[in-house]
Order: sequence, then C-alpha cells, then structure tokens
Amino acid sequence: MTGNPFAPGAAFPPPAHDDPLPPARITDEGVRVLSGVPYADLPGVRPLELDLYLPPAGTAGTGAAVIFLHGGGWQLGSRRLLGPAYARWSPSALERIAVAGIAVASADYRLSGEARWPAQLHDAKAAVRWLRARSDELGIDPDRIAAWGESAGAHLALLLGLTGDELDGSVGVTGGSTSVSAVVSWYAPSDFLALAADAGADPTAPDSLEARLLGAPLSSVPELARQASPITYVRPDAPPILLLHGRDDRLIPCAQSERLAAALDAAGAPVVFDSLAGADHTWFGSPHAPAQALERSIAFLLDPWTTGA
Repeated sequence: MTGNPFAPGAAFPPPAHDDPLPPARITDEGVRVLSGVPYADLPGVRPLELDLYLPPAGTAGTGAAVIFLHGGGWQLGSRRLLGPAYARWSPSALERIAVAGIAVASADYRLSGEARWPAQLHDAKAAVRWLRARSDELGIDPDRIAAWGESAGAHLALLLGLTGDELDGSVGVTGGSTSVSAVVSWYAPSDFLALAADAGADPTAPDSLEARLLGAPLSSVPELARQASPITYVRPDAPPILLLHGRDDRLIPCAQSERLAAALDAAGAPVVFDSLAGADHTWFGSPHAPAQALERSIAFLLDPWTTGA
C-alpha cells in the first residue's frame, strides 16, 4: 500500500449507501430478492443493511412498499427474522407480501448493545430516506411507503408513523421526508411510562430491555421514556395505523396497544385495533394467529384507507 489513506485531503470512496444495487435472486414464486443492500454508511461502523423483496417482474405492481423492522427487545434479532411463528414457512412471509404486490425492505438497525436511543429510530428513518431516494430505480411509489414491525420493531414503526419528520437524525442519505403512509404494528410497547405497571415489573430495574435501550431505568429518566414512547406523538393527522396484539401477551401486555388505540381514536386519527384471542407474544399459543395477522396486514398495506375505515 502506498500513501496514507487517512491523510488530510485523502479521497475516500463514496458511502456504501450510494452503491449500485446488487443482482437479484429469483425465488420459485418469481420474487426478486436483493440481499445485504447497504442503506446507511456509519463512520467507524459497518454499513447498515436491508434485504429487498420485490414483486415478480411482469406482474401488475401496486407501487406500494413497506419497511419491515424486526423484534428482539432492541438487543437481538436481524432483518432475516420475522418471528418464530414464521420460521418454517415456505414461501417465507416476506416473499408472500411481495407476491401480493408490495415491495418489502427488511432492515437491520443498531441494537441496544451497540448504541442507545434514539439511534434505532435514526436508523429506521435512514431506511425510509434510502428507499424513497431509490424509488424510481425500484419501481415503487414514494408516497406509498409504509412501516411495519413486530415487538421492538413495531415500536420503531409506530414512531416512524407518529413523529413525522421529527427526530430524523443524520444517518445515511440526507434530505427528503421520513414520513410514512401507513403503519402496521404487531404487539408493540407504546407507553414506556406505563409498561412496568402493565406487566407487573419493576420500573427501577437497570437490566430491563427498555432500560438497556435508554441507558437507565425507566423511573430515573421519565423524560427520555416519554420521548421514546409512541403514545407521546399521537396526533389527528397520523397515517392509518393497524394495531394487532395477542390478548394473552405476557411480555408486552395488550393494554399497551389498547391505550394507544384509545388515544388515537380520541384524537380523530385513523386506527384499527384488534386483539387475537389465545395469542401470547409473537403469536405463541394460537395456531391461527400467525396466518390471520399476516393476511390482515397485507390487506391493510394494500389499501390502508379502506381497511382502516
């Protein structure tokens, strides 16, 4: 190697999120899968990546797209995992969404062991900006980008929908709106200040999932907990939101979604809430909930104003 690549004025390569798209893998259903696509180049950190699932070529595309954000308590999980209930599905749940005509961008984000709140929301917003910036290339409608997540990822998806262009951060592609057209939330924590009471947990615990995200027990950082709670940002002009929650969820009690649904409804925002009988967290305990949740979510993403009426 010659020269010093770190010398002042040295030329660095363009950020990874500006790279050309990789070649697609075609599934048996014709879904075009682009794996490991960088969407945000972070200084001193490996680029954040997403996997794209594009509708089969030649089909009548809807132009709709959705950012999917995985669960795992903000400290586990990856873009490749939708949840244990779907682990053995073939074709995968994400492929089925693409077959329905909705492009999916399943994105990784920094976990709580890597960065504290609000880094995770900044990453999710960077994924929205990247997808919107590449919309022509991907054949999607920039005005029909929705957000969908499960558990911790649903918490971030709700914040994408409710914060609008607030708390944007400066990760990845800069400029452009981070607003989304609709939100699908599966068993999300939405009110951090009430979460411990809902779950019968200790709000002073330093090792709870929420404390690891915020960097301190919830009771000691109430303003930060409020900032990280989707319910804080309820507004009449929120995009249509579908809230699905297991009625018997023992990790994130159903009361979290019930409370958010009531607040949205009181504000005049378009919201649909349903609790799935017999279902615990990640739809565990109900043989029918996984398919029901996915079917309802696809219908909502295709036409949130109709199914959200």
